[in-house]
Amino acid sequence: MTAADLRFAATAFATAFTIIDPVGMIPLTLAATTGDSPAARRSIVNRAVVVAAAVILFMGLVGRRLLEYLGITLPAFTIAGGILLFLIAIDMLFARKTGVKRTDEEEREAAATENPAVFPLAVPMIAGPGTIATVLLLESLTHGYPARIAVLALAFAAALVATWLCMTAATTLLRIIGKTGIHVITRLLGIILAALAVQFVINGLADTPLLHGAA
Repeated sequence: MTAADLRFAATAFATAFTIIDPVGMIPLTLAATTGDSPAARRSIVNRAVVVAAAVILFMGLVGRRLLEYLGITLPAFTIAGGILLFLIAIDMLFARKTGVKRTDEEEREAAATENPAVFPLAVPMIAGPGTIATVLLLESLTHGYPARIAVLALAFAAALVATWLCMTAATTLLRIIGKTGIHVITRLLGIILAALAVQFVINGLADTPLLHGAA
């Protein structure tokens, strides 16, 4: 594996974990499953993670073709994706509810939903617009190399496993970490995501044909 592949692997894992934010799913899981028995909560969590994985896999498979069909260049999508991730990072740093994961209207609908596995846990809390944009962005950076595609799949698989573990043990982890601990971890992930977002924008600008032409 080359140095470039190692950098891509580090970026893929860091971005997958920060955008899904497994620890941040702990209070969201408890809020969405209030009143459910432990067995019912486990069933809901299992279904939510499976559905989210299916959504992420689907977008990973059709991402490149979708960009090509829409005529979107890689530099343009890299810059747009970086800006979107930076906005999410700002919300994470200030412990604000990000509309990229869920809106007030979606929260009201979720409260009236009997089984929150698909909505709102799977979509949009785990596989929301921010996650989908990240999948498309990273998939476009694989350039079709099988090794990078495998690394990307492994990165999101690992992030989903971590999310499943956090959601399954939400009650215990919340008692151990506490809400303050969750906010601290989320802010640390926000700093990492902000740096990654800026780097994506820089890379996109560096690859823009217009700038090369001006040089």
